[in-house]
Amino acid sequence: MISKILGNHKLSLLSLALLIASNSADANSFKFPDHTVLLNNAFFQQKVSGKVQSAEGPLTGATINVKGTSRSTSAGADGSFSIEAKNGDVLVINSIGYKTKEVTVAGSVVNITLETNDESLEEVVVTGYSRQKKTEVSASVVSIDQKTLKDVKSPNVSTLLQSKIAGVDVVSGSGRPGSNANIRVRGRNSINSNISPLWVVDGVIMHGTPNINPNDIETVSVLKDAAATTQYGSRGASGVIVVTTKRALKPGEHLFSFNLSSGISKFNPGKFKVMDSQQMWDLYQSFNNQNAIPNSINSDVLNTDFDWLENGTQNGGINDFSANYLGKTEETSIYASGNYYDEKGSVKGYDYNRLTGRLNIEHKLTKNLTFKPKINASYTSYEDRQHSLYDMYLNMPWDTPFYSDGSLKNTKVDDVLWYGRDNNNYLYDLQYNYGEGQTFDVQSNLDFSLKISDRFTFESMNSLTYYNQTTMSYTDPKSNSGLENKGSVSQFSDKRITRFFNQMLKYNERFGKHEVSALAAYEYSDYVYTSVGAAGKGISGGSQIVDNAANFLSQSGTKNDYAFQSGLIQLNYKYDERYNFQGSYRIDGASRFGANNRYGGFFALSGAWNIYKEDFFNVDQINLLRLRASYGEVGNTPTSLYASYSLYGLNGQYNGEPAAIPSQYNNKNVSWEKSRDVNLGLELGLFNRIDLTVDAYNKNTDGLLSYVRFPATAGWDGYWYNIGSINNKGLELAINARVLDPESPLQWNVGANWATNKNRVKSLKDGIDVPAGNKRYSEGRDIDSWYMRKWTGVSEENGAPLWEVVDAETGAVSTTSNYNKATLQFVGTSTPKYQGGINTSFLYKGISLTATFSYLHGAYTYNMGRELFDSDGAYPSYNQMVLSDDWSRWSPTNTIATHPVASYNNNSGSNKTSSRYLEDASFFRLRNVTLAYDFKPQLLSKLKLKSVNVFVAADNLWLSTKFTGLDPEAALFGDATSQYPSPKRVIAGVNFTF
Repeated sequence: MISKILGNHKLSLLSLALLIASNSADANSFKFPDHTVLLNNAFFQQKVSGKVQSAEGPLTGATINVKGTSRSTSAGADGSFSIEAKNGDVLVINSIGYKTKEVTVAGSVVNITLETNDESLEEVVVTGYSRQKKTEVSASVVSIDQKTLKDVKSPNVSTLLQSKIAGVDVVSGSGRPGSNANIRVRGRNSINSNISPLWVVDGVIMHGTPNINPNDIETVSVLKDAAATTQYGSRGASGVIVVTTKRALKPGEHLFSFNLSSGISKFNPGKFKVMDSQQMWDLYQSFNNQNAIPNSINSDVLNTDFDWLENGTQNGGINDFSANYLGKTEETSIYASGNYYDEKGSVKGYDYNRLTGRLNIEHKLTKNLTFKPKINASYTSYEDRQHSLYDMYLNMPWDTPFYSDGSLKNTKVDDVLWYGRDNNNYLYDLQYNYGEGQTFDVQSNLDFSLKISDRFTFESMNSLTYYNQTTMSYTDPKSNSGLENKGSVSQFSDKRITRFFNQMLKYNERFGKHEVSALAAYEYSDYVYTSVGAAGKGISGGSQIVDNAANFLSQSGTKNDYAFQSGLIQLNYKYDERYNFQGSYRIDGASRFGANNRYGGFFALSGAWNIYKEDFFNVDQINLLRLRASYGEVGNTPTSLYASYSLYGLNGQYNGEPAAIPSQYNNKNVSWEKSRDVNLGLELGLFNRIDLTVDAYNKNTDGLLSYVRFPATAGWDGYWYNIGSINNKGLELAINARVLDPESPLQWNVGANWATNKNRVKSLKDGIDVPAGNKRYSEGRDIDSWYMRKWTGVSEENGAPLWEVVDAETGAVSTTSNYNKATLQFVGTSTPKYQGGINTSFLYKGISLTATFSYLHGAYTYNMGRELFDSDGAYPSYNQMVLSDDWSRWSPTNTIATHPVASYNNNSGSNKTSSRYLEDASFFRLRNVTLAYDFKPQLLSKLKLKSVNVFVAADNLWLSTKFTGLDPEAALFGDATSQYPSPKRVIAGVNFTF
């Protein structure tokens, strides 16, 4: 009987004897009194220890909780843990990316193996300083993985985000190799402060867009609302893009990967086409003042039909080669990569090269201390003999740059007939003059993580970046532009050093159905920039050294710096996988402000409710239903680094002595722009195949920083002042669907996103409109509102241009052909009504076909190029654009026309700035299509390969738009006259791993 009670546990004879004696001298009548502790170990609290691992190895940080109690712990670096529990207790084990497991304690040692949850792995989101499951995120955060990013074959990380995320507008400002895209998150919320998102790579704040190899990226998360961006403070006021680079996760894994691709890029003129020789002649014949045309322009011009654009563009070559190694042991994880990228532009004469290397290491120095050094280095260079886009378009087809023997004409010296207005054969100088540049960019981290206890972890991020750029411009003595100075050479060098330090204490505890995590951090960063340049004149042909010049020509140089320091507290609470709450508070200090307002405090609150996990929710068709809500405040700083200070220019002189000239007046009260952001979100999953996300937001920005100018007699130029406010509100939708049954051999996935943003200026200084070029800031209107004369068409009687006149007192509307009498008024906005993207993919037995589309509707852009190339004869010695099919020019036989009568040296003002050249920039674009094949594992195993993928990809193949310029997307951000459009690309490649 005693052995049955004791089970497998042994007691000392003394203990047994005392227990028996206390009850009865007769062992056969032995009974346990009610108050006696039972001897079976199921009733003893004990130290239970063990390891948590997966099929790939130990799981660091897994949480172990005794079900129904507050006792919890987390696994160490090697997966080991210990916790107080008794036999019969249930341990609940959780780890992100793995299925939750419950184990009943039946001894002092418990080893647990978790199964991979592929669905959860895909849902892990980097939310800034932490990682969360998607079902735990309460802010507006969107994360996309490397596979989704790499459908477009681009060397720049910024362009990879195009059309991927609702509310994130990504535009390639230039198609020149190496150029970065312009990005806006949820509209424009400032006039004179930064409106570009903050980039963060592996926890470190970057200066501008990072120069990294896209192949090194694991995930990219975009933080959109204040609840998400507050943790990055003032520099995250316009959104945050968080990049996480690759690292090895599976112990014993050693992978080598090689990616080789090559292709061509072709110049993409869009709808913009200039005239050939015959078309230009026909335009001249239509001029209504034939007597004004010079006698030298006769039918002989038709003997020449030179295509300047064809001569200056090419099929540029692209080569992209990269290799990486990924490996992990019990103590060390390594990711190392190298990449070489070379591209020759679709405009002749520009060659871009980039060499990058990255090394990420995680090494466990002790059981609790992990050392995490990282380094990323890039060296880029370019040679610039690029043909002039401006000259390629404006030069006349009647002019040829070559003599019959193939030599170049010197139109400035030779006695040649040249019809172009500027008498300029730009190719003559281009054969001699050129520029080149080199950039060395290094980002280094010396990070470490210390596990203080099961609940507390200290993480230290320490980064130093070094950027150095050198450029040289050479003007040969034989070139026309070098005649005056007998040749010249200039050299320029700039250097940027940034430091970033973040010291963070993290806390995590799980008790019962409750889980609490928190962090407290101190952050400091600074920036120092210096530049120096010099130019000399009078050089020997071929000399690139300024010191070899006979005389000094010019000098330049500057230095500027700034610093930030911040404190951050963040708290997360989760209950029973159903309710999630997050609160954060950050104090930011910036050197850009004066002592009175150097520091600003900003907070955010957010919560999420996982309705689908409630007991009362029982809808089989709905596998996910979540509500999110957030409110937060975040500051923004001016673009000026010294907004609160009095500034003097020290480049003046008086009587041969240096002199200081007053410029900016001080304002010690200049303060932060402050944005208040409300976000509501809904996430819905249907049939385990359809995912829908909806976000609505309202963002108010107050205290807009404006530069107030003094009268010319004041001595000072002006000062910075906080005045004005802007509101942005919008709606974002994203849907992804697995169209076919997951068991089907053919898989078809479709995704789409749509976003609309409404912008309004709420207040300005004294309510007075602020001019901004062809735009104007005005209360109650969009911040990007066009302000110019309104074009009303062409007079049917005489073909004269017509503009609108509005009577200031009565509001009566009439028309005039006198440009100066027309009324300046608001005529549209460059903010789109909505925009988004569509993606689709097919997969069948290793063959995949993907396509990505983007679209935009309702934005208007000013096609400034038409002032020159659609000038009705105002610039007769410039080539002119071919009229669109739905356009026509007025003539006595065509009185209902879109274009006025043309005349030689037209002075009617018809080509002056007006809404005539304001065009709808709406478009629908096929951004990328990729066909790929993954070889079968059975074949690869014989070759000792893990995977082989071959692909053919094409970018920017097709565009539907009414815009008559080169690229409607790029024109929204820049000048449509001489923009370098994004080229069409076709690239083939192979990726293999072993």
